[in-house]
Amino acid sequence: MNRMPIQVQFEHILSYLGSKKEKGRKKIGLLVDGPNMLRKEFQTDLEEIRDILKDYGDIKMGKVFLNQYASEKLVEAVENQGFEPVICTSDVDVRMAVEGVDMIYNPVIDTLALVTRDADLKPVLMKAMEHGKETIIFGAEPGFSVALRNSADYVIVLRNGQYVPE
Repeated sequence: MNRMPIQVQFEHILSYLGSKKEKGRKKIGLLVDGPNMLRKEFQTDLEEIRDILKDYGDIKMGKVFLNQYASEKLVEAVENQGFEPVICTSDVDVRMAVEGVDMIYNPVIDTLALVTRDADLKPVLMKAMEHGKETIIFGAEPGFSVALRNSADYVIVLRNGQYVPE
């Protein structure tokens, strides 16, 4: 697949998020649903997500949730990207939701970014907004929950290997 350089591919997204800046940089808490989004068919790239968010603010906490079947190679790749891998022996969504609520009540975090397609995390987005946190959702087609799309301040969809703001 012939990919455009990141600079060109994300120019409109970066300007979009950059236009949303207020004084000072946003402090972002990022949570990634590994089993749901880190799949070959979606070509999800954590570095690209970080680059998109860089123009908007600073990632203060970044966690990638993986199930117990994640390979050591995947865990190592997550760590090499600068994220904290969280291995879950039970449902990833539950652990991710708990961490999301922790970030909502963390005064250091003012923006919650989720990378998922799963509507089970909609209550976390709603609670974040209720507490004055901005929300960004990264999802992918097919299967990106309409409920999630309608519950976040900013929506970015991965289509055919490219991120597109909605």
